[in-house]
Amino acid sequence: MAGPVQQEMEELLREAFAPTRLEVINDSAMHHGHSGDDGSGESHFTVVIEAPQFAGMNRLARQRAVIAALGDIVGERVHAVAIKADAPA
Repeated sequence: MAGPVQQEMEELLREAFAPTRLEVINDSAMHHGHSGDDGSGESHFTVVIEAPQFAGMNRLARQRAVIAALGDIVGERVHAVAIKADAPA
């Protein structure tokens, strides 16, 4: 079951991009006891997103767009987010 931060991330990304594919994967268990693990169980995530808005954007621009859509989550409430963002083929 998705925690509140994961659910919020999914909602924000759906609102911002209306993605054709979206996976927000909680990787926190793999980082238990490592730097940035705050014990919440929601400290590390991978976002896999595909959206038409990413067409014509380079990888860095897509990642910046995703981070902007997530607002204060990245860096404030979540230690790390790996982003795989693409436009539909």
